[in-house]
Amino acid sequence: MTEAPLVSLASLDTLWFQVSGTLCNIACTHCFISCSPQNHSHEMMTLADVEERLDEARAIGVREYYFTGGEPFMNRDMIAILEKTLRQGPATVLTNGMLLPPAVCRKLKELFDASDYSLDIRISIDGFDRASHDAIRGPGVWDRVMTGIANLVAAGLNPVITVTTAAEGVETSEGRMRFLELMRTFGIDKPRLKVLSLFRIGAEEKRSRAYADWERLSSDMLETGDAGSLQCASGRMVTSRGVYVCPILIEEEGARMGDRLADAQRPFPLRYGACHTCWVDGVTCTT
Repeated sequence: MTEAPLVSLASLDTLWFQVSGTLCNIACTHCFISCSPQNHSHEMMTLADVEERLDEARAIGVREYYFTGGEPFMNRDMIAILEKTLRQGPATVLTNGMLLPPAVCRKLKELFDASDYSLDIRISIDGFDRASHDAIRGPGVWDRVMTGIANLVAAGLNPVITVTTAAEGVETSEGRMRFLELMRTFGIDKPRLKVLSLFRIGAEEKRSRAYADWERLSSDMLETGDAGSLQCASGRMVTSRGVYVCPILIEEEGARMGDRLADAQRPFPLRYGACHTCWVDGVTCTT
């Protein structure tokens, strides 16, 4: 077996929170963590949990914060968590868009207006229409997501739309234009679109295939300093179970780096198939 290359943490600029654990209100067929209403692998983080990590992050010099799950807005502390976070840095929430009633969207706009830092809401879509989207995310999801987007826009927010390559045709320029045009139907003059590669782990491994043996990085594949472009060179993920190297690998026990951010400063071996996807496709989970 070839030796896996190591990536050093150049600086901890980005901190992720698995704020709703692996609990989600839907079970997408391509979810790389297999989040669902029944998955308690990682539990909800409380406001106190997040505040403790924010204090650590401030001392280290973290520059931006991301909140994901599961579905972050299942966490009843989510608004309070964002209010606390926006006192010390920009925040982004990754959501399926289903739990965004008008009152929540108005509160998000109030937080956005009151902070010196930016607040982004990233909504995941996986199809150009109801049929293609709900085939991946479940019956009835499309309509609720469209309502959530409309509520954000009505409140004065411009969400970032994230699509994966599970959506057929999204990798083409025509496919991307279709998503941008969909966003313009909500009255968004400058739609924002982010396309992400699929990771063949979790539910996606069952939907399509697992990583092949050759889909692993070796030390001779990376030139000196190349690994610095990977997200794990500047970010870490915190969950109810500790600190992990990145948002993708929280179901890999070998990716757990310790109990505190100070424990997660050491280099990490890029031995997983997901590391191959990040490197080959140039993936970054940040906005």
